[in-house]
Order: sequence, then C-alpha cells, then structure tokens
Amino acid sequence: MRIIIGGGGRVGVELAQSLRREDKDVVLVDSDSRAVKNAQGMDILVIHGNITQREKFKEAGIEDAQVYVAATNSDEINILSCALAKHAYKEATGGKGELMTICRVRDHNFTKEHNEGKLSSWAGVDHVVHPVDDAIERLMSGLRSSSLNEVIPFQADAYIVELKVNSGASSVVHRTLLESESSVEGGMPTIVGLKRSGTPGKVPTYDDQLLPDDKIAIATAGKASFNRILRIFGHETSDFPSNPYVAIFGGGLVAIRSAKAWLNSGAKVTIIERDLQKANALAGSDIGNLSACEIIHGDHLDKDLLKEIEISSHDIAIAALENDHESIAAALLANDLGVERTGLTLYDADLANVVKRMGITYSVDRRRVAVDSILSKIHSEIPGPYAVLSTISDIVGINLPVTSKLKFEGKTLADVNLPDWSKAAFIQRKNIDNEWETMRPLPNKTILDGDRLTIFLPPDRIDDIEKKFKV
Repeated sequence: MRIIIGGGGRVGVELAQSLRREDKDVVLVDSDSRAVKNAQGMDILVIHGNITQREKFKEAGIEDAQVYVAATNSDEINILSCALAKHAYKEATGGKGELMTICRVRDHNFTKEHNEGKLSSWAGVDHVVHPVDDAIERLMSGLRSSSLNEVIPFQADAYIVELKVNSGASSVVHRTLLESESSVEGGMPTIVGLKRSGTPGKVPTYDDQLLPDDKIAIATAGKASFNRILRIFGHETSDFPSNPYVAIFGGGLVAIRSAKAWLNSGAKVTIIERDLQKANALAGSDIGNLSACEIIHGDHLDKDLLKEIEISSHDIAIAALENDHESIAAALLANDLGVERTGLTLYDADLANVVKRMGITYSVDRRRVAVDSILSKIHSEIPGPYAVLSTISDIVGINLPVTSKLKFEGKTLADVNLPDWSKAAFIQRKNIDNEWETMRPLPNKTILDGDRLTIFLPPDRIDDIEKKFKV
C-alpha cells in the first residue's frame, strides 16, 4: 500500500514512522526544506515541494497510491490539497480505482461540514480528523492517577493503561506472568505490551518475567479497575470523586467541549475566561445556563481571583488555553493553590513528556491523538479503534470483526490459536439493547458471530493478522 502524506511536521513525521513499522510504502511531501531534511533519515521517499501543486503529486506517484493524508497545520491547504490529489489521481489512472483522502482540520466548522456530507462533495475529502473529543476522553481517564503514563480508550468501557512496574510490587516482580497469575489475588491483569530499557517492546508470553522499571501496557474494562492495577504494580492509589468539582481555564473550543464532557459525567464545572466578550458569550450560551456550570470572567493567573472562587475546593483543574506555556503556568498555579489533580491538552509533544515531572497529574499530546485517529481512518476496514502504544511504540492494537466465515466462530478463544507474537485484549459483544459490552479474553470464552476481538501485535504483522481474519 502506498500512502502519500502532505506535511512534514510532527503529525506527518510520526504518522510516517508508524506506517513504516507496518512496512507500508510512504511518500512525504513538504515545502519546508528543514522538515524535508529532518525526514530524510527515515526509509521513505521525501519530496520537497508544495502540496497544492499538481506536479508534486505526479512526482510522488499518485497513480500508485491508495491513500492521501493532508496533515499540515493549515486547514485551507489541507482541504485544497485533498481536492487536487483526487483530481490528479483520476487524471493519472483514467478514472480507475479510488484514492482515499484524509484531512486534518482544526476548525470545528469543517468537521460539521464533513458530518453533513458536504465536504466530500465539494472538496473530495473522505475523512476528517479533528481529535479534540478523543483527547478530552483520554484526559478525563488519565486524571484518575498521576502514576498512569497513558490511558487509551478502546470503546465500550475498554481501556489500555500504560505504567511502570515499581520495585515494591512484590507479587509480580522477578516472577513470570504465569507465576504471578497465582500470586495476585483475583488473577493477573492482561498485559499486552512489555518494554525494558535497552530492548525492543514486545507482546509478552507467560514465560516472560517482570522486573522493576519495566514499562507495561494493560488491557482492562472500566475505570474502576485502575486502582487495582496501580496497587498490583506498586503504585499508591487515591479515590476519584464520583461527582468531581472541575475548574477549566479558557473559553475556546477545547475548554467548551471539555466542560460539556465533564457536565455530562455528573461533574460541577467552573470556567474561567480572561476575555470579557468570550466570557459573556459563554454565560449566555446553553452551557452557561446550566445550574452545574459557572462562568467567571477573570485572569486565570490572578491568585486573588482564584482564592475568591475557592479554587482549592475544586477536585480537578484543566488548562485548555491556546498557548501551551500559558496552560502549563495555569495548571501549576492551581496545583500550588491546593488542587489535587491538574490536566492539560498540549500541542507540543516534547512538553507533554516533561510536564508530569513538574507535578501536573496528566497531559495529552493532541498531535499524538491526531496520528492515532489518522491511522484508524487508514485502517478503516477494521471496525473500531487502532492505537499505537505510547511507551511501547513497537506494539499496536487493532479491533477485528468475527464472522461466521471464520473457522473458530462458535468455539473458544483458545481455539483461535493466535500467534505467539500477538495477544487478545478484549472480546466485545452487543447486548440485547444493541450496545457494545467488553469482556475479558479468557481462554474458555466462546467467540460468536458479530463479536469484535481486540488484538495487540507488532505493526509489521498487521497484514498477517488481517489475512488470518480475512478482513
């Protein structure tokens, strides 16, 4: 499969790296000579040029491509290049075949246009990626503990949590996973990824031993299971409030969507917005009229204001400002004033890696979420999420369908005979209300027609597993 990526920024480069791990044929096009130089170390074709020029698509081999991803920081350039890529492909192939176009956008109006079916008709955009809601969901989950390195929602109340094994985890360290199964009360959680310093990440087997400082990825159902996982692997826990009191700094799109998500979960929300016009607009909006939501006009860095609104009585403070450094400053101030849990959605991945050391509970790299979202669109034949593990990038998770055509349909999971380089994380099945439910992948669990099986594996094995499942 040839995939052309327009834009050599953080999203474009991380996407190219992920696709190369799958042995995909990748072409990266960017007009910035520095971005082109930085990308030349990868095993991909890198082209210096403008993605709004037809010649560059010809140079990239558009006639052999199956997917075009527009991943620059400009919505307008991305949309225009998708339209041009479609036309250049049609011209090069004589109208034979189809080119999938995926467009990264920041303006929610374009998402609305896409959802109404209009963007595809006038711009040739097949899929839009606007990962704000996914980032918010990850942040809401990750705020449950500062010990969690990453939380990836996998639909139907299923999660992958990534954390480090501490030396105090006496029931699991220096034991194989098989040995730990009997020593852990209630059974060992399902570990789908293991990374040790100096070695590549892998899907562990029962013979693998856990050591202090190992990084692991665990499949689990329900946020209530997080504390049990933390205790097993040597971390302290704290109870998460059932109806938290949440302060949100900022009145932009991310802040509003965050507020709505928390309110829908039963939280009480205070929004602090510096701009008077924005604050007044929020106060007069649907969200401002809710009794559980209070809109405050003022500076989020004003200590007197924060003390006046009793910021210390809030369980959580989230900085959702347009500038990463301002968000970090606001979150740190809230922490200094007594807020136990603080969170951020950031643009800069490098900052996302260091803010936890500053005392911030949890942060989400929006660009990383964008990459995961784009990958899920590229693998659109797979129903459900596609995710790259954060601390164990050598492993990915995919959600595959079970049909009556498969030989093991109606048999147990043990009969599936998954290769030893893969591991089942979840079985998901629709209940009588037609809603997906998540079950633990026990060997004696019967696999039925219509189920979804979430599997973790090395990315270069995806084609093998898809052939096995005949996706």
